[in-house]
Amino acid sequence: MRRKPKQLTESPSLFRPGGGAGAVLIADGRPVPGKAAGENNSSVPGLTEETAEVIALADATTQDPASDAATRARARKIAVRLAVRRPRRDPHARRGVGELTSLRYRGSSDEIDLDRTLDVLAAIPMPEDDDIVVRERLHTKRSVVLVVDISGSMKGERVRTAAATVGALAGELNRDNLAVVAFWSDAAVLTRFGDPMTPLGILDTVLRIPARGLTNVQFALDTAYGLLRTVSSPDSRVLLLSDCVHNAGPDPRPTAARIPRLDILLDTSGENDVDLGRDLARLGHGRIRVIRTYRDVGPALSALFER
Repeated sequence: MRRKPKQLTESPSLFRPGGGAGAVLIADGRPVPGKAAGENNSSVPGLTEETAEVIALADATTQDPASDAATRARARKIAVRLAVRRPRRDPHARRGVGELTSLRYRGSSDEIDLDRTLDVLAAIPMPEDDDIVVRERLHTKRSVVLVVDISGSMKGERVRTAAATVGALAGELNRDNLAVVAFWSDAAVLTRFGDPMTPLGILDTVLRIPARGLTNVQFALDTAYGLLRTVSSPDSRVLLLSDCVHNAGPDPRPTAARIPRLDILLDTSGENDVDLGRDLARLGHGRIRVIRTYRDVGPALSALFER
């Protein structure tokens, strides 16, 4: 890291949406020391005796309509250039739901994939039952936590690009298990795995959170890691959208090493720390891609999800 991060005198807060139509973010005190942030109860992210801290989100009626429209247009342009591959086929995936897939017969399907079966039989003079190819629905999902930096260093155009990226990627991953975390010196779990959500709804929420203070990458990654521990998936990953200018809290590298896979989308249009981003991706068994404008986002994300 290029600078020595500020040492925090108290633990960061973990927020959740609250109030009518998600008008505020609420933190019920500080997280319990020693407990993974994402493992707190879904309605009580941190039990203490402290008074709940509240962050008012910007009123949607007072936001700049032109800016919002431009960000949505940016999200659509990013989405057009996205080509996220489906997850690798899991042999233990649950049958009966999901995508229609061609599989070898296992005694549980009566819909034959005739073209694929004829190709197999042409090469096998004496076929067995499992040489017949059938069509079944096979349920395979990734579990992905999108972690978006909305700290002071990511304000303005950078945070609008980040919001558009989250909206576009949420739409692309609509068949996957998805959670979204926004962070600054604290963090907010905007959606947990299984929560109902819409891509534009997530985009709007990110835009309505006021840009705040310092950048605590460690707490954001710890929150994401806690969320991943609540699901069982052979393809679990965290995607961090940030400039990686970590300037508050402990070194995030040890936390990155605990995550099954950590990919970094690094915004280099302003101040940034490429060295830390590379370290986090290496320790998190993932990859890093850099972007300067929103036009770089689609190809970069497609590359990150190639494997």
